[in-house]
Amino acid sequence: MKKKWQEQPWKKPKTHENIAKNWMWVQVIIDLKNITNDPAVDKVLTALCSSAIKLNKEISLSDSGGGHRVLVGLNSDGDSQKQLDVIADDIFYKSLEAAGVGFYASEEREAIEMLNKAGNLGVAIDPLDGSSNIDCNVSIGTIFSIKEIKDKNRPEDDFFVLGSYLASGYFIYGPQTLLVFTVGNGIFKFLLDGELNQFISVKSNLKIPEQTKEYAINSSNTRYWPTPVRSYIEELIDGATGPRKKNYNTRWVASLVAETHRILERGGVFLYPGDDREGYSEGRLRKIYECGPIAFLVEQALGLATDGIDPILGSTAKSLHQRTPFVFGSKEEVETIKKFYEDPKSAHEPLFRTRGLFNR
Repeated sequence: MKKKWQEQPWKKPKTHENIAKNWMWVQVIIDLKNITNDPAVDKVLTALCSSAIKLNKEISLSDSGGGHRVLVGLNSDGDSQKQLDVIADDIFYKSLEAAGVGFYASEEREAIEMLNKAGNLGVAIDPLDGSSNIDCNVSIGTIFSIKEIKDKNRPEDDFFVLGSYLASGYFIYGPQTLLVFTVGNGIFKFLLDGELNQFISVKSNLKIPEQTKEYAINSSNTRYWPTPVRSYIEELIDGATGPRKKNYNTRWVASLVAETHRILERGGVFLYPGDDREGYSEGRLRKIYECGPIAFLVEQALGLATDGIDPILGSTAKSLHQRTPFVFGSKEEVETIKKFYEDPKSAHEPLFRTRGLFNR
């Protein structure tokens, strides 16, 4: 006789096998009570969590012969695409479609796609941020935002405005798998319990301090940087003997989610400027499904997020995959960088620096 799962009182399974078999029938994936007041947003966040659980398992098996590292071509924006990128996109697409989401804007797809005619919510997503690090076992993630789509005939009118988010956040797949997100009233952090396949609320007070001694930038591109970025980084390198009067540490992971998480946890500043390399004049990060969602989080954590000068939130994009320079983190540093861009003369006189006399 078939078991009637809905009529059975739930008891915690005693084996991992039973957990894997039964959790989807009886287990709450995430408890969003007192966080959101919109059942539709709850449903989308739950679907994202369900997808992240599946993707987390795929990532953990990436060396088991599944070909996850294999390059399968280029995505719609010309970046190398690995098999795991395709798998991640497919997982989120199907889950969000089943959750009634109206529109789906993904890094891995050429255009915004309609999932459900009746749905009035749209999700912009980078299904697998940092996938170049798959073979290094470095933390990678998923970035997302949720918006109301007011005109279903022109969803880009809402997607292309960075702001007015119902929610934004990221999953980070690392030593711990975490969900960090906001619905506009602070930041919430949840930890994946691997045995129960459930995201558990974690006490946190993610606030970015106004001052910092840590910065993140890819220094291998120094020779291509614009003068304001060069001058700023040189002041940091000069440390306690320079005009900033303190020593700085540098970090670089090449995973936007990992960089963001570190800054949310302990402060810092992140820079990915436009530079002189071909194809990099507007930076490398995408406005709609990377920078916008992260900027919303950063400002909820009392930090700042700009393109070097202007705030990311409130700006608009002209296309789904448009890129932008991106600077975010501790207020003091982000504001200092803005001054360097607006008035290069605000940089301290470099006459006594080894490098300064030869700056472009």
